[in-house]
Amino acid sequence: MLTGFPNYPSGQLYPGYQLRLLQRETIAGVPVVRVPLYPEHSLSGFKRALNYLSFAASATVFGWGAVSKPEVIFVYHPPLTIGLPAYLLSRLWRIPFVYNIADMWPETLRASGMLNNDITLKLIGSFADRVYKWSKAICVISPGFRANLISKGVPEDKIHVISNWVDTDAYCPAVPDTAKKIKLCLHGRFNVMFAGNIGEGQGLETIVVAAQLLQNCPDVQFVIVGDGIALPRLKEAAEAQNVKNIRFLGRYQAEDMPGLYALADVLLIHLKDDPLFQITIPHKVFAYMASCKPILVAVRGDAANIVMEAHAGLSCAPGDPHALAETIRHFSKMTRGTLQEMGKRGLDAARTKYSREYLVSQIEKVLRASVNDLLPYDQGNTDKR
Repeated sequence: MLTGFPNYPSGQLYPGYQLRLLQRETIAGVPVVRVPLYPEHSLSGFKRALNYLSFAASATVFGWGAVSKPEVIFVYHPPLTIGLPAYLLSRLWRIPFVYNIADMWPETLRASGMLNNDITLKLIGSFADRVYKWSKAICVISPGFRANLISKGVPEDKIHVISNWVDTDAYCPAVPDTAKKIKLCLHGRFNVMFAGNIGEGQGLETIVVAAQLLQNCPDVQFVIVGDGIALPRLKEAAEAQNVKNIRFLGRYQAEDMPGLYALADVLLIHLKDDPLFQITIPHKVFAYMASCKPILVAVRGDAANIVMEAHAGLSCAPGDPHALAETIRHFSKMTRGTLQEMGKRGLDAARTKYSREYLVSQIEKVLRASVNDLLPYDQGNTDKR
């Protein structure tokens, strides 16, 4: 793996790391080569551009000599700037690259408020079109992403819908720790938990208004787990409105999340009401499913469809505090058995349709086919190597 130094989502380097020209380590048996970048994750478009461009430059300059020549490059986007070293390294090594899109640019930049300049967005879109053309194949995480690319002129047979997956060994049902529940002031309450990045795209200001509407339901409280650029403003809004039924637990390590999920009654997904997010499927959808908890999905489109098709929860309109509050009231009146059945149905889906083993095998087929020049590929005949 060729990557940068870990600094997401706070923009600060993780403990134990310091910037240097090159760092090698092994994680879970995988050799990892880290090259320098400008650590940043704020609202400053200029600084974020430095973050993206610095990694693109260092990956190009150092990557070809620091990594042994592979047979194929698997490129994880975002950011779009990763397309530049992908193209240059693929040309130097004379190998194909497969482009995996987990976030649609330039639409995400506009939807998140990071960039609003029409000329710049158009230039970014033009570069994205070029990257799509350079790639041997493209993997996308949702049917909506596929439709988006087709509308931009990308050949249909070049695009492969392969959902995000969940590691059901890492994310799994956990036994609730009563002592921890008491310590975190979650005991005896109906806890609606949001966990993950707290950014502009999540639109969590809706929670503050919904919490005000639910103050006549003394058992109900929101629990916010995570960090991000919008967290300080969210805390300020809750304090300004004197909202008492929101608890901010801060950031936890990934390995702690199953234990935290076990303390929740309902797990919440919320994104702004934007056309982009109708075709976006956050990874937390699958992590929540694997935890065997019911899900409240305040998102339109593909993400809501996954939850509802699995009968793993309820949905409501995003950005609508009244709808959010009413749906939570509905959840709070359900029997414990009904909530458990919802959770079990989500777990079943996570272990079958969205398991890491199944979906990684689909990526492997695309990678093998791109090396063997079998694209558009025959799924029954991709093991020639």
